[in-house]
Amino acid sequence: METRALSVNLREVKKNGAAKLRRLGQVPAVVYHKGEATVAISVEEISLNKLVHSSESHMIDLQYPDGKSVRSFIKDVQFDPVTDRVIHADFQLFSTDEVVEMEVPIHLEGECPGVKIGGGKIQINVHTLPLKGKPEAMPEHFTIDVSALELGQTLHIRDLQAIAPEGVQILGDADTSVVSVVAPRKEAETAAEGATAEA
Repeated sequence: METRALSVNLREVKKNGAAKLRRLGQVPAVVYHKGEATVAISVEEISLNKLVHSSESHMIDLQYPDGKSVRSFIKDVQFDPVTDRVIHADFQLFSTDEVVEMEVPIHLEGECPGVKIGGGKIQINVHTLPLKGKPEAMPEHFTIDVSALELGQTLHIRDLQAIAPEGVQILGDADTSVVSVVAPRKEAETAAEGATAEA
């Protein structure tokens, strides 16, 4: 997994401080690690957006003004419900020998017969997968081959564990639907109407 650098500053936690930071183009955030005190920081909104909206997951070197650098990953992000701007972020530190949990984006590959021949449409039901493993084993994205998917078929989390990188476990409900091939809306509506008429 690629590592990106991100400049950060320490911040004081005080009333209205977060709102003031946001007006200045900064995002309040915290850095934490098991057994250590949580550290309050701020990061440039533009720089953070590039990481948050990337199609890949990254390890992140948090770089402080005094030259200190610590390796982390984004554990959680909060968005404004109206503007969709990032309003807060959590960074988790880690050591190379510990197991971490992180969200990794899904990438699809292959030509789907359910689309090419069956006339269906690929429906992505989740855009990231929760993975557990050591940092060096974590992929930048999770590739799913859809070249065998027919119309009406669905891949669930239970179907993907076999193709997970060595040492990486997919978390979550095994029955969670990840990607499906569905009939076009008009065709689906026609089928539903036919079923209703028969009833």
